Amino acid sequence: MVLALDLQEFILRARVLKLYRQALRTTRKAPVHAREELRHTIRQEMENNRSCSDRQKIRFLLSEGRERLKRLDEMLDMQGHS
Repeated sequence: MVLALDLQEFILRARVLKLYRQALRTTRKAPVHAREELRHTIRQEMENNRSCSDRQKIRFLLSEGRERLKRLDEMLDMQGHS
């Protein structure tokens, strides 16, 4: 069964996938020994919220995710992992 997404749902889904891809790319900056754990944590966060259908909550989670990713990226840069 295929469910059609309305435009807002489509846009939110695209933003979630973009954040996920950015997060996975950022793990490449991490030390080799920490990469797999980071990827696992990112995947788990996504899975924990997979069934969320409340658009407002999804927007909040996206905002929170972008902020957390920004902090991770900055931390890795400060440690010299760029």
